[in-house]
Amino acid sequence: MAQKPSIPKGTRDFSPAEVAKRNYIFSTIKTNFEKFGFQPIETPSFENSETLMGKYGEEGDRLIFKILNSGDYLGKADATLLENRDSLKLTSHISEKALRYDLTVPFARYVVQHQNEIEFPFKRYQIQPVWRADRPQKGRFREFYQCDADVVGSNSLWQEVELVQLYDSVFSQLGLGGVTIKINNRKILSGIAEVIGASDKLIDFTVALDKLDKIGADGVKNEMLVKGISETAIEKVQPLFNFTGTINEKIEKLAQLLANSEEGMKGVNELQFICDNVSTLGLQTAFLDLDVTLARGLNYYTGAIFEVAAPKGVAMGSIGGGGRYDDLTGIFGLKNMSGVGISFGLDRIALVMEEVGLFPATVLATSKALFLNFGDKEALYSMKAIGKLRQKGIKVELYPDKSKIDKQFKHADRRDIPFAVIVGESEIEREEFGLKNLATGEQQKVDFETLVALLK
Repeated sequence: MAQKPSIPKGTRDFSPAEVAKRNYIFSTIKTNFEKFGFQPIETPSFENSETLMGKYGEEGDRLIFKILNSGDYLGKADATLLENRDSLKLTSHISEKALRYDLTVPFARYVVQHQNEIEFPFKRYQIQPVWRADRPQKGRFREFYQCDADVVGSNSLWQEVELVQLYDSVFSQLGLGGVTIKINNRKILSGIAEVIGASDKLIDFTVALDKLDKIGADGVKNEMLVKGISETAIEKVQPLFNFTGTINEKIEKLAQLLANSEEGMKGVNELQFICDNVSTLGLQTAFLDLDVTLARGLNYYTGAIFEVAAPKGVAMGSIGGGGRYDDLTGIFGLKNMSGVGISFGLDRIALVMEEVGLFPATVLATSKALFLNFGDKEALYSMKAIGKLRQKGIKVELYPDKSKIDKQFKHADRRDIPFAVIVGESEIEREEFGLKNLATGEQQKVDFETLVALLK
């Protein structure tokens, strides 16, 4: 008995209609990336393990898909590790490569490897799939696309201002108004950890704080306690669990809390600059908000951090995120190269747009007309016209088989093709075409020029 085909959990097949919708989002994002001066690059789907491991924190490392070495990978493994079944230590012996977890670390590797060919500041965009060994759930997949825009080689906070505008421009053009662009600063989180006496637990503190909207205040407190953060420190950070007001009011509260932290006040001043200028320049449809619990557990962010939330009423996780990394390329030997970037979560954006009904009807990648097939003579006449129509950018096709006409009409209907073109002996004699609107049933005889006009 033949095996029933399936695909791995957390991956998906995409129908023609779904691909057309995704391409619509890709095209919108790409157009805006280029409008803002970003240039495209691509990197391999897998990297050397040493390039990726240790760059995303303990949680991130666990989610990296490792690729087994070719050939007899166990034959070359350490016998003691095999006997002890020590999978963590054994991994480096049997796997030298891994699927990329994101596009940022491969980008840092690219910058270092090609630094002599690059003009800095370098503004690059990248639209490619990434892989994470995560638990699949709604809006969370093991294979998904990231759409990244990064600037490397500039310390200017105007880059952060522009990236907020870029988010706003893309989501406005997609018709997805009302998204919230959340902003925070890792210097502020470092400052808070400093003033509560938990600087040595900064990563544990930020990873726990980042989960506030998922597990609530009590869950965050319990996780901090488990990680060794004292009850006294947690008590000092209590106000952060219900931090309300306007951006300026929040910044003022932070300035008071962090008055004795030089690092924290740097973060406050950076936030003030970004938020003030975004407010002055204005946004089209998005909202900017300061979220002091926004931590993003990735190790490499050092300044501003971003996360984009779907419009209110749409149950979905973040649909974008990013931040400033002062020395990401330093891990590959190129020091003092600051960068900042953002990412769009294509798959979640598509789910949100589907839920809200924002895809235009014209997005579907269907032909504009189907030429019916009455026989070889009629098909040849049709194919000559089809060639000319395609040269004019009009999507048309010929039904390949000489089948019953009802079957051909049903094929067009199921494909959502709006017009059928009928060519019989009389049409050939008069050099005409029968054009039928499949929605209204209206049918007319037209010459080629009129056919072009009506199908355009």
